[in-house]
Order: sequence, then structure tokens, then C-alpha cells
Amino acid sequence: MNTRLTALALLAGTLCGCTTTPPPPSPIEVRWQGKSAGAFFARFAPPYADTRSGDDTVYNWRGGFQRIKTVDGQWISASCSAAITTDSNYRIKAIHVISDRQGSKGPSYCTELLTAE
Repeated sequence: MNTRLTALALLAGTLCGCTTTPPPPSPIEVRWQGKSAGAFFARFAPPYADTRSGDDTVYNWRGGFQRIKTVDGQWISASCSAAITTDSNYRIKAIHVISDRQGSKGPSYCTELLTAE
């Protein structure tokens, strides 16, 4: 019994000392963070809604509508939607994909669309 309590106490102490690290940025964020939201919207379509939060603005965006052939040979209608957070200078701080489909080259149509040069 004492061995179990000691092991449980050690485990609890170990877990309390753990810290979480944020996930690495997505390829989409690597491509667009710090860039003008105007350039993004000019290239991919304007947002359909926005919400202000302090100095930041979150834009709801959807675009990239097209029919594509997926890696498994199926034809699908693809599009991408995302929440794009900008700072007071209209620079992109974060892009969070809301909905995505399988792409023509891999699992993410949004990544294929938004990281293409």
C-alpha cells in the first residue's frame, strides 16, 4: 500500500513539473504571419465578416472554391475557411483553419491553396 502511495506521489510531482509548449506554427502561418492582410484578401478573396477585439481584428474568410481530383482519384468540390487575426497595422498575427478538405496532393486543401507561391 505504501509503495503505491509513494509511486502516486512521485507521479503527481513529476506531472506538476511539466510544462506545455505551444504547437509549431502551421505552414500557412509560416507563409502569412507578419504579412499584410490586404495582400492575402486581394489574392484569395475578401472576408465575409469581422470582429474587433481590442487592437486585433478577426476576419472570417472563405475561398478557393474549385473542383479538384484528390490523391485517391475522386473529384470533389473544395474550399477553405479560416479565422484570420490581424493587429492594428493590418498585419496577420494568426490564421486558424476552420474547415478543410482533402487536397489534390495531400490531406489539406487549405495548405495547398494558401502556401502556393
